[in-house]
Amino acid sequence: MSTLPTLYSFRRCPYAMRARMALWIAGIAVELREVKLADKPPELIAASVKATVPVLVLTDGTIVEESVAIMRWALAQSDPENWLGGDDAGLIAQADGPFKHHLDRYKYPNRYSEEPDHGAVDHRALGLAILEQLDARIGAHGQLCGANRSLSDIALFPFIRQFANHDRGWFDALDLPHLHPWLAGHLASNLFAQIMPKFTPWKSGDAPIAFGPMIETGV
Repeated sequence: MSTLPTLYSFRRCPYAMRARMALWIAGIAVELREVKLADKPPELIAASVKATVPVLVLTDGTIVEESVAIMRWALAQSDPENWLGGDDAGLIAQADGPFKHHLDRYKYPNRYSEEPDHGAVDHRALGLAILEQLDARIGAHGQLCGANRSLSDIALFPFIRQFANHDRGWFDALDLPHLHPWLAGHLASNLFAQIMPKFTPWKSGDAPIAFGPMIETGV
C-alpha cells in the first residue's frame, strides 16, 4: 500500500484544482495520477463508481470522491490559514448548482440543444447575475467570507475562471470592480501556480509521482 494518499486528478478540471489547492495548503503530499478523461485508468474506475476526478484514495483504502469533501478532509488534518472558518456551504452550493448549470450551458450550448428551454434562456446573463452578487460580497469583505482567502474563495474561483475565459474581452469589460481584482489575485497567487504543473497522463505501471509542498514539481 502506498505511503502517500493517491489523488486522481486532471490539471484543467476546476473540481480537481480546488482539491489540489486544499491539499497543498494543508501540507499534504499525494501520489498524483493525472487522468486522461477520454481514457480513464481502470484503477480510477475501480476506486470510484462515478469515475470522475478528483478522487482521493487514503493510505488505509478509504475513498474520498467529492472535491469539497477532499478539501474539508485535508483542512481537518491541517488548516494553517483557517480556511474552514470561511466554509460557507450556501455559497458553495450556489456555485456547484445554479452557477455551474449556467456556466455549462453558456460555454457548451450545443451539448444542451435538446433541453426544452434551449435558446430561450440567457445563461450568460444568469451567470453574471450571480457574479454581481459575489462582487458585492467581496466589496464588503475583501474576500468572500472575510478579509483573507478561505475555503469558499478557493472552491469558487476555478469556476469563475472558466466563466471569464470563455469570452475574456466581454468579461473584462464588465462592471465588477471587486470581483475582477479578486479573481486576478487568485490567478496570480503562488498557490495557484504551484498546483498547475503539467504531468503526462498516468497509466498502470508508471512510476509514482509525489506531488505537494516541499516536493520538486518543476514549477
